[in-house]
Amino acid sequence: MSVGHLSITPLALNEWFGDIDIYLFDLLLKGRLAPPMRILDAGCGHGRNLPYFLRAGFAVSAVDQSEDAIETVRAMAAKYAPHLSADNFRVEAVDALTFANESFDAVLASAVLHFARDEAHFRQMLAELWRVLARGGLFFARLASSIGIEDLVHHVEGRRYWLPDGTERFLVDEDLIVRCTRELHGEFAEPIKTVNVQHQRCMTTWIIAKPAPRAS
Repeated sequence: MSVGHLSITPLALNEWFGDIDIYLFDLLLKGRLAPPMRILDAGCGHGRNLPYFLRAGFAVSAVDQSEDAIETVRAMAAKYAPHLSADNFRVEAVDALTFANESFDAVLASAVLHFARDEAHFRQMLAELWRVLARGGLFFARLASSIGIEDLVHHVEGRRYWLPDGTERFLVDEDLIVRCTRELHGEFAEPIKTVNVQHQRCMTTWIIAKPAPRAS
């Protein structure tokens, strides 16, 4: 495939975008995420969502509890965005971030929040992610939910359930998402979207904006 003088092959697409979450790619296509925005990938793992953001001129930061994961991401950043400080990439928990308030224009939490131990832990992670998000910024989360498979999950305790795929997760539902959005004074930037993966698990995309300050 060619676009103007640029030849785009499947290999080139993978090199540019890695294994990016398709719903993050959707936000890029819609122009909701654009350089030089300050981006935090919270719970980044080995950086599957980061190649494009690093290569395209975003001011990228990331955290993960795995030292090995952060070393991998630092190496990726050194390759694609050597101007970024190694301190942008930190070994730390999502519920105890060391970044200053309102440090980022977008905060990403892809497949992270469903590892909450309980609702208090979930809310602490959410509070930290919201704290570091600047006013006018965008919060993106993709997480496991009970939406659409309510009769197929088996309750453990609180909001933790066994899923048909054999995993135990903290599951949200639409009511909790709406309540948390309201409590944060957030605004839905996209409708809540849920994908049912062959009745084995459901993954919900939650995208909200932090209101910008009102003009005086």
